[in-house]
Amino acid sequence: MAKILITEDEDGLRRFVARALQLDGHETVEAADGAEGLACLRGENFDLLLSDIRMPVMDGIELAHQASAAFPGLKILLMTGYAEQRERADNLSDKVIEVVSKPFTLPDIRKAVAVALAA
Repeated sequence: MAKILITEDEDGLRRFVARALQLDGHETVEAADGAEGLACLRGENFDLLLSDIRMPVMDGIELAHQASAAFPGLKILLMTGYAEQRERADNLSDKVIEVVSKPFTLPDIRKAVAVALAA
C-alpha cells in the first residue's frame, strides 16, 4: 500500500482522514500546516500528498508548488471547502490530480485517493 502525507490544519478532520486511509492499508503521516508538511516531505519518501488548501503558515497551493518542484514524481491531491480556493488551484492542473471539495464523505476521500494512486 501507499505512504500518504496528510496536511490539514483541522485536527479532527486530519485524524478522520488518516484513520480511514489506514483502514485501507495505507501508512499515513500527519502535518498541521504546509511548512510542517514540506519538512515531512524532505525527511521521508511519500507516494501521495493529500493537502488542504487553506492553512496557516504555508497554504496548500504553495505547498503543492514546492512539493512538485522538489519531488516531481509525487502525486498530489488537494482539499478545500472554498470555491475561490478551488479556482486558485486551477493553475496547478499539471501538478495536482484532483481538488476534492469539502465536506466529503469517507467513500469520497477513499475513492479520490485510490484514483490518485492509480494515476
